[in-house]
Amino acid sequence: MTLDQLKVGQDAILRTIGGEGELRHHLLDMGLTPGTEVTLRKVAPMGDPIELELRGYELTLRLADAAKIEVDHVHETDRAARDERRHAPVPHPGVGELRKAPSYHDRKNGTVIPKGQPLKFALAGNQNCGKTTLFNQLTGSNQHVGNFPGVTVDRKDGVIRGHSEAVVTDLPGIYSLSPYSSEEIVTRDFLLNTHPDGIINIVDATNIERNLYLTMQLMELGIPMVLALNMMDEVRANGGTVMVNELEDLLGVPVVPISAAKNEGIDELVEHALHVARHRECPGRIDFCDAADGRDGAVHRCIHAVNHLIEDHAVRAGLPARFAATKLVEGDPLIERALDLDKNETDLLGHTIAELESDTGLDREAALADMRFSFIERLCEKTVVRPGESREHKRSVAIDRVLTGKYTALPCFIGIMALVFWLTFGVIGAALSDLLTLGIDALTALADSALTAYGINPVVHSLVIDGIFAGVGSVLSFLPIIVTLFFFLSILEDTGYMARVAFVMDQLLRRIGLSGRSFVPMLIGFGCSVPAIMATRTLSSDRDRKMTILLTPFMSCSAKLPIYGMFTAAFFAPALRAPVMIGLYLFGILCGILYALVLKITKYKGEPVPFVMELPNYRFPSARSVGQLIWEKARDFLQKAFTIIFVATVLIWFLQTFDARLNVAATPDSSLLAMLGSWIAPLFAPLGFGDWRVSTALITGFTAKESVVSTLTVLLGSEVALESLFTPFTAVVFLVFTLLYTPCVAAVAAVKRELGSARAAAGVVLLQCAIAWVMAFLVHTVGTLLGFV
Repeated sequence: MTLDQLKVGQDAILRTIGGEGELRHHLLDMGLTPGTEVTLRKVAPMGDPIELELRGYELTLRLADAAKIEVDHVHETDRAARDERRHAPVPHPGVGELRKAPSYHDRKNGTVIPKGQPLKFALAGNQNCGKTTLFNQLTGSNQHVGNFPGVTVDRKDGVIRGHSEAVVTDLPGIYSLSPYSSEEIVTRDFLLNTHPDGIINIVDATNIERNLYLTMQLMELGIPMVLALNMMDEVRANGGTVMVNELEDLLGVPVVPISAAKNEGIDELVEHALHVARHRECPGRIDFCDAADGRDGAVHRCIHAVNHLIEDHAVRAGLPARFAATKLVEGDPLIERALDLDKNETDLLGHTIAELESDTGLDREAALADMRFSFIERLCEKTVVRPGESREHKRSVAIDRVLTGKYTALPCFIGIMALVFWLTFGVIGAALSDLLTLGIDALTALADSALTAYGINPVVHSLVIDGIFAGVGSVLSFLPIIVTLFFFLSILEDTGYMARVAFVMDQLLRRIGLSGRSFVPMLIGFGCSVPAIMATRTLSSDRDRKMTILLTPFMSCSAKLPIYGMFTAAFFAPALRAPVMIGLYLFGILCGILYALVLKITKYKGEPVPFVMELPNYRFPSARSVGQLIWEKARDFLQKAFTIIFVATVLIWFLQTFDARLNVAATPDSSLLAMLGSWIAPLFAPLGFGDWRVSTALITGFTAKESVVSTLTVLLGSEVALESLFTPFTAVVFLVFTLLYTPCVAAVAAVKRELGSARAAAGVVLLQCAIAWVMAFLVHTVGTLLGFV
């Protein structure tokens, strides 16, 4: 039978892994190798995807992909209960102490790098294993940390604290050196092309078996390396331990137990990393085959034959020979092109691999994956004392019964998001915003009185009060709403709930041509479009990545909140303001769905990316992480307020105050701004707001959406004056337009960077403006027919 026919609670042994291409290779890298036992733990509320347990962790898979995997020995789960005995932590020698068999000390290649000379380190590991947390501890940086696979989507550099000569680069998480998605390519290219002096390989000690798969490939690179066993505090708390000394003897690299979140073991890790890098101490082991007989023997013979065949080519290409040999055996096309073998060598390679497949009964990719995981299993048997079921896992299972339950998942998600938006727009954020508005008004009145008493020039007085204070102050008053929204989004990400949302929503998103993994970037888009667009790098399919980027602008970012707040306060009763805002968000989502359906049947035909994702345990949000994200967003907002918005406000004031001859304009209609705005105002006349002041505000909104508010405030003087330009109905039409029209210049720059084309970015701007105009026109037309005008 096939894996998709398994029932919840049944075990099975994987027999063959079907499929082809990158997905099949990725499944093998994730541990789905022939002979592995898997248990079906859960089916998503809509019947697809499924959640499997294997090698001590949970993995999601679609039924269509599971149907390509054959299984046998199907039976009700009989996984032995984990040993609940508590084990004392095994002591680990400190820096400079001698090991029993310090094999890595004897692997000195090249000249010793003197102290003070620059050193480059790569921080590499699986997704969601704590790399960014460790990076922050090493460098004192404040990069955002989240409990979702793929939070880091670009490399980040920092100087190790106390060692100004050492720079460490935080790389995106990968499961192997056979790239599956674009952020994994960033990591592989850095390791192969930059040639760092050392690698800090961080491993999740609670899931050590799968994490060591990458470790083995990193060791094949022949770069000095230290292994950081992270989350050892959780392992100890649950009664497990790792024989660290034995592990480093068997691997031939230093192994340091740490807890990045609690800053435990970091100093020792740094000292070991500096030592192996300076003394060029490469891993003591790069051969993981059992050369005696059986499958491992066949793999051993194959790799060594290929190694001899391509050794001279690897030297010319600047690649480690062992690494290049294993990748050739796997069929890595990038390595094949880099080595540039001639026809005779290619034929010989083919014969060697054919013999491997004949001897093992497995194809080339499965044979390599089986060899690596067989070594890891033997290694863990000797060095890992597995704990009882962790408290974190027990808690996650209990919570998931509700949050991912068949009948409760969707109501819970809708309820959670409704609560977030209600608290943001109707309770906490709104109350704090009102308080800040009172403070800004009091400060403005004080400054106005002081300038009047001083007798300052009226033009300068107008610049300060009507320009800077009115424009920047009107935007600053919405800072609490934005901070509150990011506070809740950060909690959802830190707890691990976003990964579950992707699991629950996959089936729904597949109907519009996307994967459940696309849901998370779009959810981030409610906060800010720039990180949302960058987060699409976690999608392995170029089709899905581009579709998600094009849909992100439909998710109303927090920069539009000041516009919504200003108009709802001016035209709607307090009880209606929160529902109107929530309605705008829902309307944006609906337009995004319609646009996705159009893309699905036109430009982006085909199937969405496979849904293969690890589900992390729920964790309590880190106060430091949440506070850090809030501070970052508040700082970014304030920087924008006192730079882009400040300049835009002064420019608008100038253009409004003077006429074409640079005399003070007698009336606003004779100003430079009126002249410029009147050129495009006719475009908006069919929408019900053809005034030049409105068109001017929309133009400035391209620099930053908050500038719409500051511009209107400068031009009108107060929110009350909005009634001279809008009726409640045309205000709704205007809100629909601002909801959908072009993203800000920073988001457009992110689109250009991710799509690699200025033409594509310009297309996004024009298309969003066209969609916004059409939807606003439809709303205006329908409203007119219904008699709202």
